[in-house]
Amino acid sequence: MIDPASRAEIDDTIDRIISRLTDRAAVLGPAFVALLDASRRAASGGKRLRPMLVVASFNAFGGRPEDTKGTYDIAAAFELLHTAFVIHDDVIDHDIERRGVPNVAGEFRARAREKGADAAGSALLGDAAAILAGDVLLHEASRLIALADIGVERRRRLFELYDDAVLISAAGELADVEHSVSTSSPEASAIFDATFNKTAVYTFRAPLAAGAVLAGADDDALASLAAAGDRLGLAFQLADDLIGAFGSAAQAGRASGGDLREAKKTPLVALARDTAHWSDVNDAIAVAHTGPIAVRHAQRLLERSGARRELRDLIDRTLSDVRFSADDPSLPPAAGTLLRELADLVERRVP
Repeated sequence: MIDPASRAEIDDTIDRIISRLTDRAAVLGPAFVALLDASRRAASGGKRLRPMLVVASFNAFGGRPEDTKGTYDIAAAFELLHTAFVIHDDVIDHDIERRGVPNVAGEFRARAREKGADAAGSALLGDAAAILAGDVLLHEASRLIALADIGVERRRRLFELYDDAVLISAAGELADVEHSVSTSSPEASAIFDATFNKTAVYTFRAPLAAGAVLAGADDDALASLAAAGDRLGLAFQLADDLIGAFGSAAQAGRASGGDLREAKKTPLVALARDTAHWSDVNDAIAVAHTGPIAVRHAQRLLERSGARRELRDLIDRTLSDVRFSADDPSLPPAAGTLLRELADLVERRVP
């Protein structure tokens, strides 16, 4: 999608930005230094999907780095936005680890215990630290857009994209949590809307559009790209839902069937609810938290219901739409190629 040199530039830019924050923290006390160190770890590594999409789209639309010096700062802004969302999401889910290592909340719970705090105090400090770390990174993402050397009109359009990314994602996350605590079953359309809003805009639509804006793409191309980004984002999140139910531990970053153990109301479950097998599926999910045997039983019943196949078919149709839109004459050939590559990337994720 991008060359190794561009990936290295993305990593260097993010490191430089986090170093600026760490330098600022040095005079604000040891706890804040520890917070920024934990934030650096949260932002390190990873696939860098969102910043790579910014750069790949910029290149596909004929952007020239020497003419748009702020491109990598904008790319970094989308990675910091993602990191902030992940940190806050862990607080919402009461998670203290991510992929087997302590996250920001987990690190600060340990810090609190070292200072003699009890369980409640440790949880309080862990959650507070994670919320504040996410807040700092959200601020820094905004600051990067505000100060990037990109010109007034491009900055305005980028802030519109950033605005959508933050507001729509927050709305999706809130809806998802509300669904999880409700004793009633939300409509399937509401579950699919929350699934889309949580991820699609900030993961695909906004980064792709940001790169195109930086490269000077016209309105027709941006509209076509945004629509394709929405479809990619939906397929990406639906694939995540299949990973959460059926993926391996390596894919999911935790024990297989995590979404079933937590009885999450996902699109997969919404599709199963409309089948003749729902009663058995529902009963199996209700006890999936008891262990791997119960999880496997729930997986088998979901498979038998046809919901897994139906969701996979929906992903396939959605990606077919992306591939069709890649031939839109408003897009340069390189942008069409990028969309096809991304459709293939999402397809390979489906368990």
